[in-house]
Amino acid sequence: MRFPAEVRQIICRGALSAAAWLGATGVGFGAPAEPAQRDTPPAIAAASTLTPGQRRAYAEVLRLRPGPARQLLAAEPATAPGTLLVADCADFVELLVTQDASRYEATLGAQEARLAVLDRAPPGPLRDYAQAEIQAHEAVAQLTFGHEVRGAWNLRQAVGRLAAVVARYPAFLPARKTLGLCQFGIGSLPSGYHWFLRLLGLGGSVEEGLRNLRLAATQPNDFQMESEILQALVGEAYYKRGPEALALAERLRAEQPDNLLFSYLVITLNKRQHHGDAALAAYRARPTGPGYVPLAYLHHLAGDLLLYRGDYAASEAENEQFLREYRGQHYRKDAAFKLYLAAWLGAEPLATLDRYRQQINQAGPLVVEEDVYAQRFYHDAQALNPQLTRARLLTDGGYYSLALSILQQFKLTAATPVRDRLEAPYRRARVWQGLGRPDSAQADYQRTLRRAATLGEPPYYFAPQAALQLGYLAQAAGQKAAAQAYFEQAMAYPKHEYKNSTDQKAKLALRQL
Repeated sequence: MRFPAEVRQIICRGALSAAAWLGATGVGFGAPAEPAQRDTPPAIAAASTLTPGQRRAYAEVLRLRPGPARQLLAAEPATAPGTLLVADCADFVELLVTQDASRYEATLGAQEARLAVLDRAPPGPLRDYAQAEIQAHEAVAQLTFGHEVRGAWNLRQAVGRLAAVVARYPAFLPARKTLGLCQFGIGSLPSGYHWFLRLLGLGGSVEEGLRNLRLAATQPNDFQMESEILQALVGEAYYKRGPEALALAERLRAEQPDNLLFSYLVITLNKRQHHGDAALAAYRARPTGPGYVPLAYLHHLAGDLLLYRGDYAASEAENEQFLREYRGQHYRKDAAFKLYLAAWLGAEPLATLDRYRQQINQAGPLVVEEDVYAQRFYHDAQALNPQLTRARLLTDGGYYSLALSILQQFKLTAATPVRDRLEAPYRRARVWQGLGRPDSAQADYQRTLRRAATLGEPPYYFAPQAALQLGYLAQAAGQKAAAQAYFEQAMAYPKHEYKNSTDQKAKLALRQL
């Protein structure tokens, strides 16, 4: 049995970009698969919170410093549920952040050993939660590294355990963090994949997931900060609450400037909010040192940020470093594509361009959307338009005025390819939106839809994304009927490069209406 590509995409994307903040992060699955048991005696004197030493070790894990975390745990009781849980968090984070397959078997062996110790421990909230969380970590690791049958089974059992912990100990909030995230993930999947998850015995509710996540994020518990981060990231990714998420990340970084995770959040959230200069400044100010887990993906982010600015040589250097240091398989095609763009825009020799272009086609999974886009560029073999490409990069970096000046130089001719005919109004709309001119953006988004219809709805992402953005604009203006029509239109487009994420966002927006 293999997961549909879109489901694997959610798994891997979550693991690669959000693994650092622990839990079953970004899995996109979950809901009670087994009935909750209520036969545990109420006299549970076993600890339901971490000890001070375990808490300090967990703080080091959140700093992405698993080595120092393990040193602190050496002074704690080795078989205590809190020790086993935090130790597993350290291993889990190191495995998924590095994407190093050579660590996989040892990590799973350690997880199984910890679960065996916990099976012999007295029941209690922390013990039961540690069992569920470690099994969830195991499932995510298996799914990420391609062991999908075993991962699906472990995920089903882990979610059942989480549901049982929540039912048995309603006031124990950490379990609500992971359960809520899983419930939200499965509830937000496009409906076309519900049959598959029902086959696995998994179900979920967006509303219930958000409620559980909110409880864990707003009430004191050992994992409140992690829950608060996860809640903010869900709001940023799916509910247009980027400023709130970025404010949280900035506050956390100011409180802990030595925390690499918080610096990573500031970098990636600024990048997603099109604050290119701020993201690059945060990258350059990030903490470094031998205690931190190698986070090669940061070099890929920096490569993008420098590409947006037009600093092509520096962008190439960052992506080359990423490819040298990264142990995983994902984002390699995307890095090769960005190397090609930097070399092409930097007027490098044709031999260099061809080398980077061929690098895109090297063996590797097509799971994350960026890699799918890069591979499609390779197979389409269609020449990129330099004006549209440069305008897109400037827009991604938040350099809107310069992007607009380049777009104003673009002229349609009889020889203009279909893709460029669609991209031109879409790019202008994105710039208008960035400049705070929604009326102009709306006009160009609608122009994109009309042109796509005239051209026979080519399989590019411009029209679906235009419909999604028109839905958001209508929603912000209180025009619910129009917003609903646009969101449904966004989901109706067949295959395109970003269909899964577009459909997921449109579905959640419809639920809000």
